[in-house]
Amino acid sequence: MRVGETVLDEDTGRIGEVMGHEGRYVQLRPLLGGREWDVRPDRVRPVTAPELLSARVAAVNSRTRRGGSR
Repeated sequence: MRVGETVLDEDTGRIGEVMGHEGRYVQLRPLLGGREWDVRPDRVRPVTAPELLSARVAAVNSRTRRGGSR
């Protein structure tokens, strides 16, 4: 996985952007920012275009409901 790549954490179903590698883990961050989490490299895969679109829409909708901008 390359830094900046958008991937799916198969353990949690969350989609995130690869921020780096720490030891034997990949560090992911939610699409609109937030707290990073670690996942084993064998448990991530690149997202498909429909998965990415769905995740972005869900993230923006969530932020809008909370009163955030973007």
